Amino acid sequence: MSLIAAWQAGRAQVSAVAAPPVPLTLQQVWNQAEQYNKSIQMQQLSVRGSEEEIKDAKAERLPEITAAGEYAYVSNLPMYENGLFHTPTQYPVLHTYYRFGGDATFNLYAGNKTNLKIKEQETIKHLREEQKRLTVSEIKLRAAQYFLELRRGMIFKGLMQANIAEQEKQLDRIRVLQKNGVVLKSDALRAELQLSRQRLTLEQIENDIAIANQKLNIVIGQPNDAPINPLTSQDSTGLVVKSYSDYLTEAFQKSYQNKISEQETELRRLQVKDIKANVSPRLGLFANYAYSYPQIQFYPYGATLYGLGMTGVRASFPISSFYHNKHKVKASELEYQRQELEHQDTQDMIRQQVNEAYLRYKEALDRITVAQNNIRQATENARIVNNTYFNQLSLVTDLLQSNTEVLQTQFDLASAQIAAQLQYYQLQKVIGNL
Repeated sequence: MSLIAAWQAGRAQVSAVAAPPVPLTLQQVWNQAEQYNKSIQMQQLSVRGSEEEIKDAKAERLPEITAAGEYAYVSNLPMYENGLFHTPTQYPVLHTYYRFGGDATFNLYAGNKTNLKIKEQETIKHLREEQKRLTVSEIKLRAAQYFLELRRGMIFKGLMQANIAEQEKQLDRIRVLQKNGVVLKSDALRAELQLSRQRLTLEQIENDIAIANQKLNIVIGQPNDAPINPLTSQDSTGLVVKSYSDYLTEAFQKSYQNKISEQETELRRLQVKDIKANVSPRLGLFANYAYSYPQIQFYPYGATLYGLGMTGVRASFPISSFYHNKHKVKASELEYQRQELEHQDTQDMIRQQVNEAYLRYKEALDRITVAQNNIRQATENARIVNNTYFNQLSLVTDLLQSNTEVLQTQFDLASAQIAAQLQYYQLQKVIGNL
């Protein structure tokens, strides 16, 4: 057996034992995406990291406690009584020195910087949560796109297979007429050419299905070759279309982009307050205690181990911050103003996106109505041309053209229905409902 024949046989065997397609609704696809999509998992880890950063900021309210120890060998003490270039007098000292103890500091006030840092971390957490929700919404929209592409491909495949079967029957009738000398051989050749093109189109549709299936598998975290059977989801074309103002109001209340922009603006405001707090007094409690040897801190000295501790209040004021902090505050305030303008720009963008998605959705619904009318007209035209051709009253080109128009109008209707559903989900994503 040749290599090519062996490969074909192996492929046929794999196809024979391939797993059947898994039926999934769009909601099930979304559930799997939320659970297994890598982009969503990264955002979830980011949120968890923010939770730990909040705990770390709150931990700064606790006192700082340190323990330290020191051991040293002390050299003799030469005293140069007559200058550096004369022999010094050596005074013996205790060569062993060690010290061990601990100290604690508790911050009472530092310009409210600890509370500001906690609020900043909480704002960052809210920001990351909104970013995670936006990512979930984007992944849902992408999954819906691939799901609907797969659904459209299967509809196209069914239409094309039915059309090919009809074309094959029609070709048989034309061949009978040709054999009886009623029509020319060119009629049969043109019909065969048309049928060949339809089969090539079917192959292209099958490849489109395979590509959409793989894209959907990647989004929901399944193996690439896992076949999916997209079940019919809710038909968005039957939903009530609200007014643009209603959608816009809902978008400003729920839009993830608007909420993200709000959190970023709040974060800039807190950063301004944090920098301004650099010009603030510091007040704290402190305590320390240590054992040392020998006692050389107070006179008279002694070769004994001693313990000494202190406790009290420590206060300071950074006077240099009056001129060091001036430009930092100005730069922070300018950044805050820039962020406010960016927030307004985000709201303008949301208005534009809502308007575009709203108009496109209405346009998609109108296309469905037009496509349904076109199917009725094309079907009636094909029936008339089919009767006239086999009664020798029209040309084969008219017959083939009428068949093509029927198929194209069916494709247009399926595409319009899929586009309307996708545009509906796009609108829901923009207003924050996806």
